[in-house]
Order: sequence, then structure tokens, then C-alpha cells
Amino acid sequence: DVQLQASGGGLVQPGGSVRLSCVVSGLSLDDYSIAWFRQAPGKEREGVAIIAEGDGSTYYHASVKGRFTVSSDTAKNTVYLHMNSLQPEDTAIYYCAAIYGLDYSFNARDYDYWGRGTQVTVSS
Repeated sequence: DVQLQASGGGLVQPGGSVRLSCVVSGLSLDDYSIAWFRQAPGKEREGVAIIAEGDGSTYYHASVKGRFTVSSDTAKNTVYLHMNSLQPEDTAIYYCAAIYGLDYSFNARDYDYWGRGTQVTVSS
């Protein structure tokens, strides 16, 4: 049974940082690429970062490049999203999702498995 469990969200002030975690079970990070998506109220879900299976190469949406970093700990089967310099427009529910193989797609429909989201609110 495949499960992805995202956690770590909360309320953060503008300019602040937060680290999200996605604990994965039932599949291997050597076989699946993991992406972080977010969805703000009234907006479509958008991909923000991907870490590829195998070599762990990364890819970012332009809106977060230089501020967000995706990483993984294969021993813990966990993927992280480190978010810095947060702004109110980063407020959203953040989801992690898995896609088989090496893929840099930000099309949500391509993904095989999804976790429940974690809310990140950036506000003073």
C-alpha cells in the first residue's frame, strides 16, 4: 500500500522559512521521482519542485527557484522542501506526489500517487 504523508506546514511571517517533509512508504525513491505541488484558494494546483529518482537531480518552477530547495533522505524514505524568503503569495496547501521513473513533469495528471496536503500560511 503506497502512502505519502506531508507535514511541517504552519503559520510563518513574510521573509521566514519552513521545512516540509514527505514520508513515503510502499515505494522506493530509487524508482520514483517526487514532486511538490501547491494549491492556493481559487487557483489551480501548480508544481513547484521535483527531485528525480536515482541521481536526485532537481528541477524548480521559476517562481520558487533560488528560494526553495528539494532534497531527500533515502534511508528515511523522506523528501523535504526547504522554503526560504516566504511571501504571502506562497500561501497554499502543499502536496507531495510520486511519478514512476525520471520525469520533470509539472502536470498533476501525470502523477501516480498523492499525499494529503499540509497548509502553509505566510502572514504577519
